Formats: sequence, structure tokens, C-alpha cells
Amino acid sequence: MPNRTSPDMAGRRQLLALAGGTALGLGLSGCIAPSDAATRPAPTGALPTRAPSRGTRLSISIHTAQLQLAASGLRRKLGFTVAQWPNLTAGPDIIQGFRAHSIDLAANAGIPPIQAASIGVQTRIVAVQTRTVPVYSFATAPGSAIRGAADFRGRKIAFSQGQAQGVVVLRALKEAGLSYDDATLVPLPSTQFLTALQSRQVDVAPLNEPTLTKYLDQYAGDGARRLTTDVVDLLTVLWAPVEVLDDPDKLAAVRRFVPLWAQGQVWAWEHTDAWIDTYYVRDQGVTRADGKRIVDSLAAPRFPQSWDKAIAWEQQTADLMAAGGFVRKLEASPLFDRRFEGLAARAVPAGYREAP
Repeated sequence: MPNRTSPDMAGRRQLLALAGGTALGLGLSGCIAPSDAATRPAPTGALPTRAPSRGTRLSISIHTAQLQLAASGLRRKLGFTVAQWPNLTAGPDIIQGFRAHSIDLAANAGIPPIQAASIGVQTRIVAVQTRTVPVYSFATAPGSAIRGAADFRGRKIAFSQGQAQGVVVLRALKEAGLSYDDATLVPLPSTQFLTALQSRQVDVAPLNEPTLTKYLDQYAGDGARRLTTDVVDLLTVLWAPVEVLDDPDKLAAVRRFVPLWAQGQVWAWEHTDAWIDTYYVRDQGVTRADGKRIVDSLAAPRFPQSWDKAIAWEQQTADLMAAGGFVRKLEASPLFDRRFEGLAARAVPAGYREAP
């Protein structure tokens, strides 16, 4: 039996569905025509500048923004009502929320919009943030002998194809000179990565902070360790269903929100002590010392004035996923609503803008 869950392309597209949980609601059986999301041209021209009508409401699944806007005082500038702030981060959960019309706007890495397009869910990216340092590190199961990515051969790796963690795994294998079939990719939603590590269901899994710190605090004494790689997950994107952007009032609300989101990120960077207390200590339950260490490991937020680099990166990611049979081949450019290009960058001081 091969190491992969299935040796054929169709089987690989089912990895996410096999993981269970909310992913089952996405209909990844291939019954939705991929062209439904991919063929509609992205809108062009300038964004409308009018304010959202009174009573406009959005459901925004960006928990950090909720905290940043409240702590910084920026929330009073919204000009519309946030009906709810669902605390969801996993790409499959967001896609399901889009399809259920329960989420209007979310923040994710670059891979969920690719996954959505592959299964026929029409969305557009409306803001881009880039990073130059890795967000994810690999954590080993207690007692594992793995010391680096080269040791992934023959190992069981937690893998969620619809999330950033999945692409981090694929890029790490590629940089280590390993093929997809050199390791066993165990399909799991990222919310189950910790349990899988603790029970040794997998040998290694990509984790971000503060989850990684919490895990190592508990299991480092049993031999669990952090493995660093040079794999950078370049993009954080804000994205929304096409139907939201087709609604004039909701479009106006999204346009109002994007600059405030970027300003909230800058506020958190410039007010480190307040952000550590607000997010890492009170919200995430880590110590202040750990929160400071995590923040010190990060780079300042950057918002590109041009999206050319982001689109090229998204295309490389889509091609990587398609080459492994995880998604259908698609063009990445229509995933971006370039009417919003540079909007976030113009809202922040020059030091936080990525040059064209």
C-alpha cells in the first residue's frame, strides 16, 4: 500500500473530506463544477466611495481584528454594524461559513481561496499582508527521533490540504528534496493536530503560536521538540464571497473595514505591551514572558502597494497543490479583487508599506 492516502488524483482531492469535522460540509466530492468560481472575471475599475447605508451589517471572522479595533479605539470608526465576530480560523470552517451565508469577511492564508475556487465557491481577496519570517514551526510527537525535515521520510505528518499548514508541509518536503510519497500525509483539520501529536497518531505537525508554546510547555519534558525550517507562508489575505461584494452596502462596509484592519495590525505592533496583555495573556492564556518571546520573534506587518508578487505566490501555491492532485488546476489572478489593491497600504505609515 502506498504511503499516501490514495494514489490517484481524485483520491487526493478527498484528503480534506476524509479528515471529518466541518470539512464534510464542503462537498469535496467533485460534484461542483470548478469553473463556477474560476471563470467569472474579477471586477475592475475604482471602488465606490459612498458610505454604507444605515443598518448595514457584516459578520466578520477575524478574531485578532476584533480585539485590536476594540483596544485601539478604531472600532468607533467602522460606520457599520458588525453583527457577529465568529472566532473561526480554519479555512474549511470559513468556506463552510461562506456557503451558509453566516460569514461575510474573513482572514486566512493564501490556500483557502484556492481550495474554495477548486470546489466552486466564488470568493475574492480584498486585502493582502505579507511576511518574511516563518509563522509555522514543526512540532514532533513526544519521544520522536526527528531532528529536521530530512527526517520526514517514512514519517506520518499531519496534513490539512485546505489550510496554510498543508502548503507548509508540501513546501517543506520539496525543500528537503522529498516527494509527496516519501511521507505519509495524515488528513486532519488543524484543530486536531495537537491531539494527534499527543497520542502519537502523527510524528510531526506544523503549529503556529501560541499553540506551539502551549504544546512544548506540556510535552517538551517528554521529548517533544520544535523544528524550524525556512518555509515562509507569505500571505495573509482578507477575502469575501462574491455575493457580499455584489451587495453595494456590504461592499462599502468591506471598503471601510480594510484600512481599519491594517491600522489595527500596526497598532498591535506599536503597542506591544498592551497587545501581549490583550491577546496572548487574557485571550490565549499564555504567560506574559511567553507572549513577549512570541512577539519578539515576529516581523513588522507589511502591506503591499502592488499585488503582483502576491498573485505570483498564489499561482505558485495553486500549481504546487494541483501538481500533487489536491486541487484542480486554476488561474490565481481572478481570485483577487484588484479594486482593493493598495487600499490597506495607503492606510498605514510608509514604513509598513511594501514597495511595488
